[in-house]
Amino acid sequence: MAMESVRTGGCACGAVRYEVGGEPYQSGLCHCTKCRKLTGSIFSATANWHRSKFKMDGEISTYDKRSFCPICGSRLFFMLDDAVEVFIGTLDQAPNDIRPMVEVWTIRREPWLPRVQGVRLYDENEHPPSDR
Repeated sequence: MAMESVRTGGCACGAVRYEVGGEPYQSGLCHCTKCRKLTGSIFSATANWHRSKFKMDGEISTYDKRSFCPICGSRLFFMLDDAVEVFIGTLDQAPNDIRPMVEVWTIRREPWLPRVQGVRLYDENEHPPSDR
């Protein structure tokens, strides 16, 4: 039986470390106003794993279910009841070979930003707001 791959990641200062096992079941780009504000960028890039595939060391702070390092402020992940949505820029491996599966809130995508070929597009949320 093949061993499950493990990806590691963490904050800028190293006080928070995490690992995720296997491949994400979802990944994507979000152009919504909230993600822009949270990342300080024009979109967020995230990937989702089931909570059973996630381990973390260190102390985190949270705001609106989004977890970040209280020392350096790095935004790390969004904790759902049974999943974790990781900001993929916090993974140690770069590039990390996680290709977006979806792109949401494309009505807010900057017009000069090219779309990712082969990705499902949604003008707004892929899921009802209660799921994000």
